[in-house]
Amino acid sequence: MREVAIIRGDGIGPEISEATQQVLETAGAALRWQEVILGQEAKRRWGSELPAESVERIRRIGVALKAPLIAEPRSGGLWIEGHGERRRYPSVNNGLRRELGAYANLRPVLGFPGVSGRYQNLDIILVRELTEDTYAGIERQPEEGRAEAVKLVTREASERIARFACDYAVRHGRRKITAVHKANVLHLTDGLFLESVRGVVAQHPELSLEDRMVDAACYLMVKEPGLFDVLVLPNQYGDILSDLAAGLVGSLGLVPGVNIGPGVAVFEAAHGAAPDIAGKGIANPIGLILSGAMLLDHLGQREAAERVRRAVARVLAAGRCQTPDLGGHSSTWELTRAICAEIECT
Repeated sequence: MREVAIIRGDGIGPEISEATQQVLETAGAALRWQEVILGQEAKRRWGSELPAESVERIRRIGVALKAPLIAEPRSGGLWIEGHGERRRYPSVNNGLRRELGAYANLRPVLGFPGVSGRYQNLDIILVRELTEDTYAGIERQPEEGRAEAVKLVTREASERIARFACDYAVRHGRRKITAVHKANVLHLTDGLFLESVRGVVAQHPELSLEDRMVDAACYLMVKEPGLFDVLVLPNQYGDILSDLAAGLVGSLGLVPGVNIGPGVAVFEAAHGAAPDIAGKGIANPIGLILSGAMLLDHLGQREAAERVRRAVARVLAAGRCQTPDLGGHSSTWELTRAICAEIECT
């Protein structure tokens, strides 16, 4: 029985968290849940969306299933205090990743017969660097009517994310790495990222490397998605292209993910908290459910993980139980019960 932190999140988070727990338990997962509070509920209780004590609990447990947190626009950012310091982050999600040292976001995007149309055979892996780029939140306003953001890129972080992408590709039998950049315009920053990725991939003769400018990558992902296998991207491009890929397969509600750093892995769906539909019972839980399957893989509980994935695929292929984001009229709980029933049938 493995201890796992559960972060129920904001908006639709509590609903899809409960759905995911039901599915994983039906699949026979050997997990002991430990609730950790972040986001709006933490702010109500303790005055901070990102309490240092909650972050420390996640770090100690090492593995977490996280529902989405509301990323509020704010001037001045989000502050967290701990270990005698006060640190500022642009959002609660950004702060959590950086406090935990999570530097790699892994998002597998898979098409599904029944909902993905011409993209039903899509099978790509996006590896997004999480600590740098414009999302580092380094901004300034030197004068009224003028604002600037710093695009931070270092060789250390670029090589680290490239090694992560290569290691993943080798372990999972993938053969091609695509580096996404805009080095023809951003010669120093994206140029350094591209140079760093090239150097790392060159150490893996079993892997081939290509590079695509970000605009061309977006075009080709729609036009010829079979060109891609594993993509490695700076922070902002990774955020944008992962949403594009999710749209191709049918919904952000279908895409899982994980943020990984030394000694910690936080599994979460690709989408946000969707407060506009919270409590209506129409949220799609599949992204978080499949993130739960990734969590089970991470813990070595692969049979349970495969039971979850097979059940999700069968329910989607049948087309009888789909939430509104997939064009259907089913509720969160009807879809959850259908997936659990498929697991129990096998």
